[in-house]
Amino acid sequence: MATSRSSSGRPGPGGRRAPGSQGGQKPRTGQGGTSFQGGKGASGRGPAKGSATKGGAAKGGAAKGGAAKGGAKGGSSRGAGQERGPRPFASSEKSARRMPATPYRLPHRKRRPKNPPVDRLDQHDPDGVRLQKLMAQAGVASRRVCEEMIEAGRVQVNGETITELGIRVDPDTVEIHVDGVRVQLDENLVYYAFNKPEGVLSTMEDPEGRPCVADYLNQQKNERVFHVGRLDVETEGLLLLTNDGELTNRLTHPSYEVPKTYLVQVRGPMEKGVGAAMKAGIELEDGTASVDSFRLVDSTPGHLLVEVVLHSGRNRIVRRLFDAVGHPVEKLVRTEVGPIRIGDQRQGTVRRLSRTEVGHLLASVGM
Repeated sequence: MATSRSSSGRPGPGGRRAPGSQGGQKPRTGQGGTSFQGGKGASGRGPAKGSATKGGAAKGGAAKGGAAKGGAKGGSSRGAGQERGPRPFASSEKSARRMPATPYRLPHRKRRPKNPPVDRLDQHDPDGVRLQKLMAQAGVASRRVCEEMIEAGRVQVNGETITELGIRVDPDTVEIHVDGVRVQLDENLVYYAFNKPEGVLSTMEDPEGRPCVADYLNQQKNERVFHVGRLDVETEGLLLLTNDGELTNRLTHPSYEVPKTYLVQVRGPMEKGVGAAMKAGIELEDGTASVDSFRLVDSTPGHLLVEVVLHSGRNRIVRRLFDAVGHPVEKLVRTEVGPIRIGDQRQGTVRRLSRTEVGHLLASVGM
């Protein structure tokens, strides 16, 4: 029966070696020598104090040329159970970086709500034209912008505000207003601004052959238009031409009081209080007449330039008013009729009004 030895070389009970003994353990070789895994007990033949050889690691098992001071030159000798430092991704970080079970998808774009049925609206005509299409054809804006106007409540159809898309209307009978301005849908109606020169008659023809409005309508001879109101032969400025009979009646009727603006050149100087007297009213042979506003624009030695606004449409009313206050008119120019201005339009020319101008002109007389 084999006998075992203790750590001191003596055999132990059962023939086994005591734990920590040198026998049966293989030495681990470091960079600077050989160290043993054993603890206190080392072979009696080796040097004491840590059981390190001459070239081994003193006081802790570190090799002489190894990592004695914090592992210099990478020569430290680790034990079998010693960890090698933190790994780049710990288990907690792995769980945090784990991808979701379902693939990530972008949120859906909000879909445009379906239009409610419009059959219940009084203005809806199933056989008509879509409202936004009709507005776009009339030159209000693009169809998309017209849709936004409808949804914003800016469009009225026959006096009723429409906020729902899909409504159809009859273009021959419907009245459409955008922001209170009427949209002209009849393409057969035309509107022109004529800057009448001095010496031209406000008529379409003259038996005596004198210059008249028709002489300046070379491009519009195929259109039958007529002038709105009159300017005497000596007066220059804005004269409206159209084939819209309803508009003409309203512009010339006194009850609608459409303002007209004139620039008047008279002899100066002018006494104080003349403007106030003209605002209060001047008695003429056919009744009292007054101006809505009186403003001095410019003055030169011996001459004054005055701007007056009035809504009366009586014959030669401006000339008669200035005659009554002792300042006969030397030159008279009409610059505005309602919202339409002559601006920098050359004298003797005819221009077609824009859709915006037509809309404001119709709105000024309640159309």
